[in-house]
Order: sequence, then structure tokens, then C-alpha cells
Amino acid sequence: MSAAQRPVSILIVEDDPGDQILIQEAFAEHDAGAPARLILLEDGEQALDFLYRRGPYADAPRPDLVLLDLNLPKYNGRAVLEQVKSDPELRSIPVVIFTTSANIDDISAIYLLHANAYVTKPVDLDAFTAALRNIKGFFVHTARLPGSRYAA
Repeated sequence: MSAAQRPVSILIVEDDPGDQILIQEAFAEHDAGAPARLILLEDGEQALDFLYRRGPYADAPRPDLVLLDLNLPKYNGRAVLEQVKSDPELRSIPVVIFTTSANIDDISAIYLLHANAYVTKPVDLDAFTAALRNIKGFFVHTARLPGSRYAA
């Protein structure tokens, strides 16, 4: 398999089981031409352990993209984002916040912490899927990611 055919690695940090399934289905539905390797974790502590390759994640690959919910157990998404963007080894990983909050204070705070994008989860299933398709389309097909193995 050539470098251009290797899947992009996407770390998804989402604690809601229903949203986990919808996210996996949305990415699977739109995998043609750019396969994605999804890594699904349920809380902020797991996310940080994965990113820092601690404990059961000692051999974890560096993700090309992080899709992060704000409302997570243990460490919330804001704390995870702050840690990632303050670490010189991790800060280049794009982080997209994908959350239910449309609160302007949340949005402003997240951008101050250097999130790459903030997307409010649509409640409509088709809009939810379209939002994920757009995120993947931009970050996998359009943007050039640092360390990405998927060549445009």
C-alpha cells in the first residue's frame, strides 16, 4: 500500500453511545477515496492517555485529526484542548470541537484555546451526517494536515 492510500487516523472523543454510532456510520458511509481509521474514546482522560501514549495506549499512533466533544467525563473537552494546544509535540494536530453547545461564550473560549474549528451538532440526522461529511471533506480532502500520510 502506498503512502497515498494509507488511512487518515481520526481520534474521536465522544461519550454519548448514540452519537458514537452516528459518527462511525457517517464516516463509513463517506469513506470512498479516503479511508479513515477511527479511534473511538469515551472520556478526556482516555484521550490524553492516548495522545501521550500512556498505559494501554503506549503504542498508539499519532492521530491526524481529533474530533472532540466538550461535555466529557473525567476531563472535559476544554481541558483536553488546552493541554493539546499548549504542548509543542501535540499542538499541530488539528482539533475540531463537535458538541451540542451553541453558546457564544463556549465558542469564544474554545477559539481562544486555538481549536481549529467549532461545530455545533445538528439535531437532525441528515444535518448531523452532512456536518461530519463536511468536516471529513475539509480535513481529509482539502486541507493538508501536518504529518498526514494521505496525499491529495
